[in-house]
Amino acid sequence: MTPSTATPSMKKQRRAWYLYDFGNSAYAAVVLLAVYSAYFKSEVVGGAQGSFYWGLAVGIAMLVVALLSPILGAIADYSGSKKRFLFLYTAMSCVFTASLFFVTKGALIPGMVLFILAEIGYRSAQVFYNSLLPEIATEDEIGRVSGNGWAIGSAGGVVCLIIVLAMIQLIGGGLIVRLSLVFTAIYFAVFATPLFLRVRESSAVGNLPSGVSLLRLPFKRIAETVKAVRRYKEFGKFIFAFLIYNDGILMTLSFAAILGTVLFGMNQQQLIVFMIIVQIASVPGAYVMGWLADRIGARTSLLLSLVGMLAAVVWLYFNQIALGFYLIGVLAGFALTGVQSVSRAMVGMLAPEGRSAEFYGFFAVAGRTSSFIGPTVFGIIAARMASRYEATMAVDLAEKMGLRVAVLSIAAFLIVGALLLLLVNERAGRKAAGSS
Repeated sequence: MTPSTATPSMKKQRRAWYLYDFGNSAYAAVVLLAVYSAYFKSEVVGGAQGSFYWGLAVGIAMLVVALLSPILGAIADYSGSKKRFLFLYTAMSCVFTASLFFVTKGALIPGMVLFILAEIGYRSAQVFYNSLLPEIATEDEIGRVSGNGWAIGSAGGVVCLIIVLAMIQLIGGGLIVRLSLVFTAIYFAVFATPLFLRVRESSAVGNLPSGVSLLRLPFKRIAETVKAVRRYKEFGKFIFAFLIYNDGILMTLSFAAILGTVLFGMNQQQLIVFMIIVQIASVPGAYVMGWLADRIGARTSLLLSLVGMLAAVVWLYFNQIALGFYLIGVLAGFALTGVQSVSRAMVGMLAPEGRSAEFYGFFAVAGRTSSFIGPTVFGIIAARMASRYEATMAVDLAEKMGLRVAVLSIAAFLIVGALLLLLVNERAGRKAAGSS
């Protein structure tokens, strides 16, 4: 099905699918990137330990999602309940995002627990949202549709950030920062709603295997998925590469606001402006890389995006001025969504028909497992190096040096992941998925 032949019904479903990303990205922009991460680090905890506890909170949430995603993905495929799980986790994310309003200075445990629950909802919902992609796009256009989703989602993040910035500028104070989290939850819920009304989920894969209950099914399917990955070798190689380079991506996202605050002294308004710039740059990045994925191949498009991200990270390590940080945000924003949207599209290309949620669940396991490792490693490196530098320099300078050293770990993950991606034969992987 091409854009010119897509039925009006299909176009409506795609628009609804895009709108979910429009709302979903507000959570990422406000909670993860611009507002709550910096608020948690500076106001709730403070000092180098703020980076450590933030990385730990992100890691715990990712580990929970990694354990649940393949189980729920298998159940969703057989029971035809992708939208039900998507609704459950979307509601969970919205409710606990709004509850972050109650996190005040020094409230470390509530600040971590409520964020972890919101993050579990956000990340788990993505598994089922992504698994609907093959149902609204054919193999030939999946890269473009995925790219469109990321681009429109980035625009949604920009709109939400502009509104939040206006609120902070006009009113100001810690209360309005916390109220911005309530607004973000409502924003997410409003734009997520059309998907549940318009997108049609395909029926269940089929009857349960003889003698297997729905509760036992996930574990049976997990074992089958592991065997299937051995059969779909290119998918397996891609997942292994993704597991590594995705660390670099999520480490960058998780600590962007903290880096801006500590290294360049940016206040809350400046951070929001920075994230708006990143989100704006990511819109053409998603479109261009999605377009390239359908023309020169997803792997090549993905490698180009990873090179762009690596250039941004190296530049960040050497950069000393705030203006340079803004320019780095432009480059990183353009490359970042290319990595994310094309990676998502590649799963749809390499997964066998009828097992999309299961394979997207496996995709989530790799991503969330690496996410548990990456942010935790970054936080540990930053805190330990800062502690070591404190013996020879002022505390604030030691914290900056610790973060700069930790930035090098991002580059390492990106390089290794890109090298592993070179081993993936995209054409062979598509053929194997189609022959199933």
